[in-house]
Amino acid sequence: MTLTRLFSLCLAALAPLMLAACGGDAAGDGASSEPLPVVAPPAGTTWAQKVATTERGGYLVGNPDAPLKLVEYGSLTCPACARFSEEGMKPLMETYVNSGRVSYEFRSFLIHGPLDLALTRMIGCSAPEAAMPLADQIWANLGPIQQRAFANESALNDLAKFPENERFVRFGELTGLYEFFAARGISEDQARTCMADFAKLKQLSEISETYANDDKIQSTPTFVLNGTKVEGSTWAELEPRLQRAGAR
Repeated sequence: MTLTRLFSLCLAALAPLMLAACGGDAAGDGASSEPLPVVAPPAGTTWAQKVATTERGGYLVGNPDAPLKLVEYGSLTCPACARFSEEGMKPLMETYVNSGRVSYEFRSFLIHGPLDLALTRMIGCSAPEAAMPLADQIWANLGPIQQRAFANESALNDLAKFPENERFVRFGELTGLYEFFAARGISEDQARTCMADFAKLKQLSEISETYANDDKIQSTPTFVLNGTKVEGSTWAELEPRLQRAGAR
């Protein structure tokens, strides 16, 4: 899907946030495995401090050789993902990722159109280590971000008239994203440069399409553990699955 078409389709329906697409739809569980050994991180660090980008457009946190590889397909504008961030991200990082047994990869699934795409670009506008803290800040402030973003629907609809390399620069102005990220360490000049990078925006859009087409992801958050979709989308449902897989 081209970004022009993405803009046209999604801006036509900004108010309904497609919340039906938020929430789990997964399968697969498993019998309890033997406890896995703890893997020490490099000296002077923790595994949660180790972050790298992946070829699937994600952010991999933790031991890249961890025996348990957890992937979250999430949306930065999904309330269910915000709930997981609030309830699960701290224990996931401190107890499981830092043990070296579990790695965590976040893949941003653009189910809510231009706002998802702009936010995804912004969390990648700094060092990889900043991506997940920025994502957590977005989820913690999701209501105000959405209210500001959708406050002037007519102006947003007019953005389709701008050249492609100007569209998201203007989108950042109208939605208040420059102010939000400036308060979190990304200057407005830096943010504008990121928003003007049409090639990167196009790449993010195309990668997200592979999540739906190739990985068959239909809702957010969807968790995949060692290649198998996990039943449930909350921390209360995910943690026992990690423990049964040996992270205990």
